[in-house]
Parts: sequence; structure tokens; C-alpha cells
Amino acid sequence: MSACVPARADSARTKHVHPPHSPPPGGSRRFRVAGADVSAAVAVFLIALPLSLGIALATGAPLQAGLVAAAVGGIVAGRIGGCPLQVSGPAAGLTVVTADLIQRYGWRTTCAITVLAGLAQLGLGCLRVARSALAVSPAIVHGMLAGIGVTIAVAQLHIVLGGTPQSSVPDNLVALPAQLANLHPADLAVSVLTLTLLLLWPRIPGRAGQVLGRLPAALIAVAGATAVAALTGLILPKVDLPSWSSHALAALPDGPVLGLVAAVLTTTLVCSVQSLLGAVAVDKLVAARPAQAGHVKRSDLDRELLGQGAANIVSGSLGGLPVAGVAVRSSANVAAGAVSRNSTMLHGVLVVIATLLLVPALELIPLASLAALVMAVGLKMVSLNHIRTVTRHREVLVYAVTTGGVVFLGVLEGVALGIAVAVGVALHRLTRTRITHHEAEGVHHVHVRGQLTFLAVPRLSRLLHQVPQGADAVVELDGSFMDHAAYETLQDWQKTHTAQGGSVDISGRRPGTRISEPAETEGCRCRPWTPWRNHQCDRPPAAPPPGTDRQATTGGPRGRSRSGPVGKGPGTASGTAAAETAVHKTTGGTTAPATGPSTPGAPGAPGTPGTPDGPARSARPAGGELARGISAFHRNTAPLMRRELARLAREGQQPSQLFLTCADSRVVTSMITSSGPGDLFVVRNVGNFVPLPGQESGDDSVAAAIEYAVDVLKVRSLTVCGHSGCGAMQALLGAGHAGPGDRGTPLQRWLRHGLPSLDRVHADADAGSDAADHTGSRPRPRPRLAGRGIADAAEQLCLANVVQQLEHLRAHASVARALRSGDLELHGMYFDVGEAQSYLLAQDAEGGVFELVPGIDLTA
Repeated sequence: MSACVPARADSARTKHVHPPHSPPPGGSRRFRVAGADVSAAVAVFLIALPLSLGIALATGAPLQAGLVAAAVGGIVAGRIGGCPLQVSGPAAGLTVVTADLIQRYGWRTTCAITVLAGLAQLGLGCLRVARSALAVSPAIVHGMLAGIGVTIAVAQLHIVLGGTPQSSVPDNLVALPAQLANLHPADLAVSVLTLTLLLLWPRIPGRAGQVLGRLPAALIAVAGATAVAALTGLILPKVDLPSWSSHALAALPDGPVLGLVAAVLTTTLVCSVQSLLGAVAVDKLVAARPAQAGHVKRSDLDRELLGQGAANIVSGSLGGLPVAGVAVRSSANVAAGAVSRNSTMLHGVLVVIATLLLVPALELIPLASLAALVMAVGLKMVSLNHIRTVTRHREVLVYAVTTGGVVFLGVLEGVALGIAVAVGVALHRLTRTRITHHEAEGVHHVHVRGQLTFLAVPRLSRLLHQVPQGADAVVELDGSFMDHAAYETLQDWQKTHTAQGGSVDISGRRPGTRISEPAETEGCRCRPWTPWRNHQCDRPPAAPPPGTDRQATTGGPRGRSRSGPVGKGPGTASGTAAAETAVHKTTGGTTAPATGPSTPGAPGAPGTPGTPDGPARSARPAGGELARGISAFHRNTAPLMRRELARLAREGQQPSQLFLTCADSRVVTSMITSSGPGDLFVVRNVGNFVPLPGQESGDDSVAAAIEYAVDVLKVRSLTVCGHSGCGAMQALLGAGHAGPGDRGTPLQRWLRHGLPSLDRVHADADAGSDAADHTGSRPRPRPRLAGRGIADAAEQLCLANVVQQLEHLRAHASVARALRSGDLELHGMYFDVGEAQSYLLAQDAEGGVFELVPGIDLTA
């Protein structure tokens, strides 16, 4: 039982004890605001003030309504909402919806619709459906925002030119030539000055730009245009804030019921989707900040809906515009270093103070300047980056239809059109399957491109039966989905075709789309991890003749190669040929086939299917396999890993372990350690040797990697991993290393670093041997495996080699320093390839005992 939990929950002794791991109760808690929140609140307030007035102007609502919505969004949504750093208020995405409601029902009924939309949002939040709202295609959302942006820009263009906007985009476009012929120079000059300041202010070069760039461009643009208009005495329409005593509040809705219901649903949809997408975007911005910026909890989307609903109820009741999360203000809040919801709430308080104390200053702002600011915001909503994204994902039709529908029909109608087109595109992709058949060099290729459903089964069956009986066939599935009907059709045809003497190779681009060969043919069964391993399915080896010992040809019960007694048999020939043969056979070398003698028909023998020089390998060139694997990575894995790899590219590598292992192609470090990019600093060489300092024989790469990992990367652990069937160990047993005075080949010279491990094996203390090891120390007991005996001399040497290389590591100066300071741990590991089991070296066992990892209490 944990010491932090009382033995009895109802014990009288626990009633007056303060909670565990917390300070004792003290005085009353005082409200504190971090300095970063204060500075962020000021920055957001300076952006929100002109934008709120501009959006109110664009909707045709009273200008105070924008300030009310900004204050309520900051205080109410900021306090209740589930995204601490999202700033809510009047949003440009709601401009078209609100303007249409005001024209149809009037301002007071629009406020009532806002209240009802807030109640609907509260209901959705209680039903916890926030995640479902994110199921809407991004192409529809971006298309909706782009359509709203176009509508805003076209309407505000009339105010920029000194006129009055019409009720719809077509009417505004029709009236635009007349407006251009009758433009007002003063309004146009102020608008051009506003746009110029808005564009150039963030681009001021040098140190001055870094200092001045902290002021929001929107504030500078409006303030600059206002100052110029006041100093030059320009006569043009300006902000008019009537007395708060005459401010119109919400009234009972008046109008057709169906129209009001549609208005409430439209407002609810736009407010909710924009707020939820904004919350997700804020989470991404917060995650990209440096760690020292402070920890902020991820958004609770259902709570965010509740906060937005409460804010809309209050805003509508007080005569404010509808409220939603605003991307511009939220991104500014995150960039300014806000660490809690206090910044959002404080920005709302500053808006309240400004509406009470800054009314004379606000009434100096020209309407043309606010219109230019809102027009620029609308144009930014048509994002080229979004267009490139939807084009890359082949959803440009959905985007274009949604945008056009919003511009010419309305928001709700445009979104409905976009959803209909998105469903149609999805059904078209699901049913559009291309199946082709061609013959090349006697092999019949059937290529299926697209999703394989029951609708494509007739075409698939017709082309499959065009493959002649007894022919070699390859079926390539280039899709991510296959239903049961298509699976059964392929499986039945495959069984029939192979029974008639033919061969079938069915390959898929995704894991799970490969159909296994029938059990009697012992075909390859691809596993879920095979795509990233660049796995290629080849024909299985020919079955051994009747009466042949199966273990003799498959490597024994655990899959390890058995080459007979040490020093005998074809696998243990002495000299260079023996060393190179052993290494090529067991370490995955593919530059040349094994050169030593081999038994005909055994795995590794020339001409045997499945070997480097057999027909199965020659059917696929190595370069083709490489390109195919890279293509599969780009198509399947890269999209999932791109964000994490981009983070690693920015932050650099910070591995926690140095993993030193053999160059054997069967030892996949990321797989056997369940690690990902950036976790391991891996060093590989033949035999996982660590040369002693001063004995590198001209090769300092291992020592350099150790020094870099320990001194520069500051790894916390260092692991030496050996494995079963190691060709370097077999070569050492076969005297494949160079003698003391013999230069030999590079491989023979390298294998001399394994001589201390070989001497350690010969120093058998249990047998009472008097032989000393290579360094002249006393005899030591042999390392062993817990739970089973040693399979052969090669496995015994592998274990001893791990222990010996750990001793070599301790002799390196960087490792010795880190061990003395307690900053580094050394670990030994043995991986049995055939068993797919890992053994870790126990730290306190004499002679070295490698224990099976599942037997270790990992929770201790």
C-alpha cells in the first residue's frame, strides 16, 4: 500500500490532515497574474480594439456591439472555455452571417438569435460532440472561410472607395464600376495609407524593426491613418459611438419559425466549427513553443463549446455580436508568451476600460481606415497555403464549390453544397478502381489501382481468369482498402491457380493487403512492420527431399545456423576464405555471395531460391528494391512522421542511449528496442567490438563515436549488444583473424580486436583451468544465459564478447569520467535472432548472467 494513501478513508485522523504532497494550509490565496500574461494581454488588446470596431462596421451592427463581444469573449469565454490561450470575440468568419441576419430580422432579433445559438452550443457541449464537429472535411472549412473572406473584401471595397456596400456579392460586383467612377479621394487616401502601414510595418529592417515590430501592425495602421486624417483636416465619415444609454439590447425573436431555426443553426455551426478548429490550431502553436515558455494544458474541446455558448448568451443579451475563437488574436496571444487564461481575461478587462475611457479617441478613427483593415483580413482568409494543401489531396473541387456557394448563395447553402460534393467525391474514389493486365517475360501482371470493393469484383474476376493455367502471376494491390468480397475472390482464384501448377505473388502497398500463400506452399506472410523494413516477399526455399532432417536445412529449432563442431565442416575453414565466408553468410553482407564451400540444396548454396544469387533474388534488382522501399516510405510512413522529424530537425538530436551492436542486417535496433527517431545513437561494426585505447589500428571511428556520445550528446546509458549466429564470432573460432606479425586483410586485422573475448572463453574457472586471459588477469567464470543452456561455442563466444567489450569501454577516458560522476550506466545485451528474444546482463552476477527480459520486474 502506498504511503500516500491512508489506511482507512473514513478514519477520524485523516479529517484534519492536508492533502499529501502539498504544503500545509496557510492564509488566503491571492490572485496573481504572471508578467507574461500581462504583456500578452496588452498586445492582444491593441489588436482586438480596431478589429472589433471594423467587424461591427462590416456587419452593419452598432459599433458598440463589437466592443461588447470583444469584452465578453475575453472574460466569459476566457474563464469558462477549454482552450486557455484562445482569444474569443467578434470574428471575421461571422461577418457575412451576422450581416445577413441584421438585414433580414433587424439588430435586436439578431441578438436573440445569438442567445439561442449560445444555448445550442451549451447543449452540444453537454452532449460531448465537439470531436464530431472536427469530422468536417478541412476543404469545406477552408472553402467556407475563403468564401466569407471574398464576401468581406468585396463589400469593404465600396467603403474604401467612399461608397456604401450592397447586400450581396453579385450586387456589389455590379455596382463596382459606378463606384469607381464616383470615388472619394479622401477615403481612398486614408485606406491606401492604412493598407501601406499594415503591409510594411512588420517588414522594417534592422534592430529598429525588431523593437517596433512588437507593436501590432493593425494598431499602427489605424492609429497612423487617424493621425494623418486629423492633422490634415480631411473631411470623411468617422466612428460614431452613441451613448450607452441608447444601446439596443436583445428582444424576443420576430420572424418565420423555419427562418429563425435556420439562422440559429447557421450561427451555431459557424461559431462552433471556427472555435474548435481555432482551439486545435492553438494547441499546435503552443506545442511548437520552446519548453521554457511554460506548460499549458491541451484544449478540452467540449468545455470550449460550453465556454463559447456561455459567451454568446451573455454577448447577445448585452447587445453584442456573436462570439467565436479568433485566429489572429489567438496566435498573437501565444506568440506574446501567454502562459494561462489570465491573459485572455485581462484583455477583455482592457476592452471594457477602453470603451468607458477612450470614447473621444475612438471617435477620431475614419471608417475608411477600419474598412481597409477588415478588407485586408478578408483577403488573408483566402489562403494560398490552404489551396495548395487541398490541391495536393485532390479536394480542390470541394474547396471551389464551397467557396462559390458561400459567395453567391450564403454560408449555410455553401457549406451544404460542399458537404454534398465531398460525399460524392468520396463515393467516386471508393468505386473508381482501375484493373489492368499485361504480360512481361512470361509473367502475367494484374495491377489493381484504387479501393477494391464488391463493385470491382466482376472486372477483377474477368481479368484474373485471363491468366493462363500454370502461368506465373503477380497481383499488385495499389490501394488502402479491400472488402470481404474482393478478398474471397482473390483467395479462391489463388488456390485454384496454384492447384493447377501456377504461381501467384500478391503484393500490397499497405500492411494487411497481402494474401498469404496456401498453407501447404509455406509462402511468406508479411507482418505489420515489414513495410518500413523494406521487406520483399520472395519464393520460399524448395522443400527438402523426403527423409532429410528439416533442422539441418532451416538452422535448428531456434533458427540459428548449425555448422557442426567447432573447427570442422565447411563453415569453419581456416584463413581468409573462412573469415569472409562466415561474415558474408551471417552478417547480411550482400556485396558478394558466400565464397566458402556449401552443401548443395542448403540455404546459402548457389542457385538455391531465396539466396543472393538464386532466381528469386535475381528477379528483383537491388536498385529496384531500394527505390520501391523509398517510394513506400514516402507514400505511407513519411506523412505520419513528417511533423516529428521536422521537430527533430529544428531541435537537433538528443538521444538517451548509445547502442553499440553488430552490423548484421537481421539486428534491427529500432524494432528490438521499440525506439523511434532521435532515441538511439547507434554505432555498428562487424562483431560489435570496442578497441582498447591505443589499439585502434588506424581506425578511430568507434572511439570517436563513444567520445561524441558521452561528452557532447550526454547520453545516460551505453549498451553493447551481441546476437546469435554472429559471423565475426564464427570467424574467430575458425582462426580467421590475422596473426601478431601478419598484416592480413582489413577484415582479418579488425577481427584481432576479438582475441580478448576468445581468451575469456578459454579461461574456464569452473573447469579449474590455469590459462590466463589475453590481458594476463586471473581466470573468470564463463558468461551464461538464465533459463537455458548455451547452444554452441559460437553463442558462448558471443556472450563473452559482450562482457569483454564492456570492460574495454571502461578503459576509455570519457566513459571512465562519466561512470565516476554517476552520469552514465553500462549495459550488456544479447539478442537471439531465431527466438526473437533479448537477454540483459545482470549487474551483480559473477561471471555474467544474461537474463530474459520478460522475467525482469520492469515496475520495480
